[in-house]
Amino acid sequence: MTSIDWSGVRERVAELAARPGSDVFGAASHQFLLDPPLSPDELVELEEQLGVQLPEEYRSFLLEVSRGGAGPAYGVFPLRRVDGRWRWEGDGADLTVPATLGEPFPYTGFFDPAADLPEPPDEDDHPSAEEFDAAEEAYQELHDKVAHDPRHTVGTIYLCHLGCAYRQLLVVSGPERGAMWADDTADDGGLKPLTDARGDRVGFERWYLDWLDKAAETA
Repeated sequence: MTSIDWSGVRERVAELAARPGSDVFGAASHQFLLDPPLSPDELVELEEQLGVQLPEEYRSFLLEVSRGGAGPAYGVFPLRRVDGRWRWEGDGADLTVPATLGEPFPYTGFFDPAADLPEPPDEDDHPSAEEFDAAEEAYQELHDKVAHDPRHTVGTIYLCHLGCAYRQLLVVSGPERGAMWADDTADDGGLKPLTDARGDRVGFERWYLDWLDKAAETA
């Protein structure tokens, strides 16, 4: 197993927090603040509740760096323990369904859930504004039912949002386990793996540290 080195990460983030007037995207939201890490006992309890062992890169981040806060886009969704149950909090964090985390994520490459939907209604095809509005509403209901069907994202944890309902997630079960993916279904951009310049999959460690490097250059 490749060793994961998180040494100095909290210190680097603290340095960014001390710089005034940062231009880093999303910094106004997370303010370069990190929650404390999980204790080993808390991680055990979390994984027992989820029924899965988290991918090692994210798992070690939770233990050594933070349970959430400063990170890509508007930050890494933080873990919170509420009424004895662990959950992620953030815009779209509720898209994570703990009960389905053990089910394999069904895709290994780009997939657009809305690709086979009919074309949206054309105003010219409807004799009245009322008929067009009704057709448009019916189409949108169908679109949302298909595009945002939670069965498309079983086995994943939503970890951050980029605004406008664009989000990124971590695959925890199935062939893509450990890979970061983008959920761009809000604009019919589909689900797609995050890749580097060579086309290789990006895992949590690379995802986070690349953000930290770029933030240091921008801040």
